[in-house]
Amino acid sequence: MSVGKGFYFSITMTTFLTYIKTNWIEIVGAILSLIYLYLSIRQKVSLWFFGIISSVFYIVVFFESKLYADLSLQVYYVVISIYGWMNWNRGKESTGKELPPTRMSKRLWVNLTFVTAMIYFAYYLVLTNFTDSVVPKADSLVGALSIVGTWLLARKYIENWLIWIVADGLCVGLYVYKGLYPTVILFVIYTAMSVDGYLQWRKTIV
Repeated sequence: MSVGKGFYFSITMTTFLTYIKTNWIEIVGAILSLIYLYLSIRQKVSLWFFGIISSVFYIVVFFESKLYADLSLQVYYVVISIYGWMNWNRGKESTGKELPPTRMSKRLWVNLTFVTAMIYFAYYLVLTNFTDSVVPKADSLVGALSIVGTWLLARKYIENWLIWIVADGLCVGLYVYKGLYPTVILFVIYTAMSVDGYLQWRKTIV
């Protein structure tokens, strides 16, 4: 009996280690992304550093999975993270305090709804005509929401969390379909943490 247990334990550990070896880029990217989200909720400027590093890892992951809209997002995240880092630091330097979160105006809501729709259709046209993406609609919607959500985070609008709740929830289903299970777990946690992020930021809103 003990030999049997030892045998199955050995097989399980071998399978586990093989999985880690095969998917280590995705796993490290997921861990860095969780750190990024935690620091976002805590409103720490250092979140942008982890955002840049995690995006580099996910560029590789999404290229191999043929999720081209998500891949392009990671490139965008690197650029917007640099902007967010500068913007958050600029606010702190001018007041001596952390840049406080604010709410979007109705006008901005309308403008961003239009922008989101335009980004979605642009993504969709590119993915359907120039790539072999198998999920162009879902990939395009996630891409559009994520671009807008990250910009709102860089500007420190509290509504970025509402966008991320929707986008992260969609990602769960998308990544289950693509078999990216460490990332599925990541985005389930992301969705829950986005709710918490909204509640935490609302306490400090101006």
